[in-house]
Amino acid sequence: MKIIAEKIVFGGNSLTKIDGKNVFVPFTIPGETLEVQITKNFRDYDIAEITSIINPSNHRIEPPCKYYQKCGGCNMLHIDYDFQKKLRTQILSDLFFQQGIDLKNQIEIISGPSSNYRCRFQLNDGGLSERSSNNIIPIEQCFCAEKKINEYLQNTPFEKRPKGRIPLFASDFSEKKEVMIYQEIQKNQEKNNSYIKNGKKKKIKKNVHFAGTVYSPENAVTVTLNNKKISFDVRGFFQSNLFVFEKVLNLILQNLDGGKNILDMYAGCGSISAFLSELYENVVLVEHNRDALVYAEQNLHEKKHTSFGMSGAMWIKNCASSCLPFDACVIDPPRSGMEKEVCDYLCSSNIKKIISLSCDPSTHARDCKKLIQAGYKIKKIYLLDFYPNTSHIESLVVFQK
Repeated sequence: MKIIAEKIVFGGNSLTKIDGKNVFVPFTIPGETLEVQITKNFRDYDIAEITSIINPSNHRIEPPCKYYQKCGGCNMLHIDYDFQKKLRTQILSDLFFQQGIDLKNQIEIISGPSSNYRCRFQLNDGGLSERSSNNIIPIEQCFCAEKKINEYLQNTPFEKRPKGRIPLFASDFSEKKEVMIYQEIQKNQEKNNSYIKNGKKKKIKKNVHFAGTVYSPENAVTVTLNNKKISFDVRGFFQSNLFVFEKVLNLILQNLDGGKNILDMYAGCGSISAFLSELYENVVLVEHNRDALVYAEQNLHEKKHTSFGMSGAMWIKNCASSCLPFDACVIDPPRSGMEKEVCDYLCSSNIKKIISLSCDPSTHARDCKKLIQAGYKIKKIYLLDFYPNTSHIESLVVFQK
């Protein structure tokens, strides 16, 4: 059946209607005339696949990757990069508008290279998972991976790569030239509460708010961002696009005024806190992953801070009232968004400035709506283009009260 692709929606598919029913079609561009075939039926919508492109968009390009549409990663590699950014901006704007927030062309784009940007990589049994399948593709290179990872893929035969779900890390930002591959650590390994800095062994400061974690030097990665060394565990969360992350760190600092106390909610390994400590006398970190906080203690060594190894909700219940008033807050929640208790706390906190980051524009729009209802105003909003060639969207909003 013949259709005209309408706008791209959250998830990267175009939306159209066939016989009054919503139909989502992947690998399309708005305005294209296509021949499609329904492949999956659901009660409220259908999924279709392209059988032929009758009238292609001027923005359609030949995908520069032989695994495209087979690999389950990229879904916008058939679109020229400048138009990709416009489409992701439109998706972000639409999701905020659904929550009653009209951004009125306020969105600024923070971007970097469109290829060879990804430093964190995960292999599944030595390859990548096939789209909508459990099959493994034994890739030899990835269009989005940093060059050092591609060198590893090209020089390491598929059968000699580690089995299972294995995190890799390699980057020009890293101290190490070789690819870091996750090493299984013995469960009964003796706890090591120290690390090496400038050739000397340093003791990690004891923190009464978290305990029982282990620093694993075999899995430790150190990168240099804006002339500051930041360490983390190859297994843990860290931004995958350091070209853009450097710009985002600068952006956060540019939108803060400095002062005495700042709250870093969902602080991870302290990659943002380490920079906040240059502007504020004291940084309070809240992070439920206590292993990540071991690295935060390293990254904020000799900087005044307090780390709380607990969820945001538990911190609010047990610890928030004992903290001094905050001049500002930086919050970077997981995909599910802010915990209800955290959002309620911020809405009633009277913190003058909040910088809210998110890896999910849908939950971000939901949480931003609550802050606006509490009296906060959006001063600036940015699309953080961490993942070119995909529909993944991250965003940053600066609030003032």
